[in-house]
Amino acid sequence: MGKIIRVAIAGFGRSGYGIHTKCLRDKQDKFKIVAVADELPERREDAVKEFGCPVYKNYKEMLKNISTKDVDLFVNATPSRFHVETSLAAIKAGFNVISEKPSAPTVAEFDKIIAAAKKAKVLFYPFQNSRFYPFFDKIREVIASGVLGKIIYIRSNWSGFGRRWDWQTLQSECAGNLYNTGPHPVDQAVVLFGEGYPEVFARMRAEHWGLGGDAENFCNVYLHGKDNNPDIEIVISSLQAYPQGEMYNICGTYGGMTGGPQGLKWKYFRPEDAPKHEMWKPWSQDRKYCSENLAWEENTWTYNDTNSNATGFSFMVNRLYNNVYDVLVNGAEQIIKHEEVRKQIYIMEEAHKQNPLPKNKVSKKK
Repeated sequence: MGKIIRVAIAGFGRSGYGIHTKCLRDKQDKFKIVAVADELPERREDAVKEFGCPVYKNYKEMLKNISTKDVDLFVNATPSRFHVETSLAAIKAGFNVISEKPSAPTVAEFDKIIAAAKKAKVLFYPFQNSRFYPFFDKIREVIASGVLGKIIYIRSNWSGFGRRWDWQTLQSECAGNLYNTGPHPVDQAVVLFGEGYPEVFARMRAEHWGLGGDAENFCNVYLHGKDNNPDIEIVISSLQAYPQGEMYNICGTYGGMTGGPQGLKWKYFRPEDAPKHEMWKPWSQDRKYCSENLAWEENTWTYNDTNSNATGFSFMVNRLYNNVYDVLVNGAEQIIKHEEVRKQIYIMEEAHKQNPLPKNKVSKKK
């Protein structure tokens, strides 16, 4: 058995318990949960029953009672508006930190976290688990092969129809579709976009059926770059009653790709095998439109993950934690780069700047 990474978890809710704990429970050859903090007493009781570990009311109390002699990794799974302060406190206490998304709502705050981690010589790892989707690996592989030609346009749609009445609908909680779901598609978009920072054009709407929310639940973000960057459109809507095609549609000069977590299909032609043409002069010939028969090559890829479900959610969380372990124990390279996450936060911050939404009294902090 190799080195065991001792883990403290701040926040034992949907993410801290349902994602992080679920993964770490299945990786006891590499990780051990040794401390948990949560405001709700029933959640602390769950931690004691399952792990027999010390529990605390909040991250501040936990940081006062744990040390780097006992804990190797601090998981920041607090509610979104506490992410920055919790990460900074844990880093300054000398802990390696995994932070749930969004790591920060602004570039300035993210830069502050990275500077603190560099100064303390500890690991800061943004929890961008969607980077490890098997279907996203395949998208990158096909694009990198060049068979689709130059990628011109990508549309990514992460939408459905659903009403919510929890804290994830409140601006005061650093919530809304872009901060909640957005870090997944925006992170993938940053990777597919390539070098440089994009121009951002965004539109948001907040329509909550009188349930009290004031954060956006419709968001359309358009990224534009230089000639070597594709244009990327991201749609994150809770108001889409009917599907609008697959999650991804990718357009290249030689072909295209469509699909999502359960499967992909793509087709392309080979330029060297295409019919040769000369430009018509002066106008169209015989009053006809241009027409040709291209020899399309078509491929499909499917994914069925028996570990959890067809989307492979547990699988990608495991892959992220495997990388965290290798970074801490074996000195491996961190797959989720800080500059990529910084670019993601820049995009989301710019989208919010362009769309100041009215705030409801219910969402103001007391």
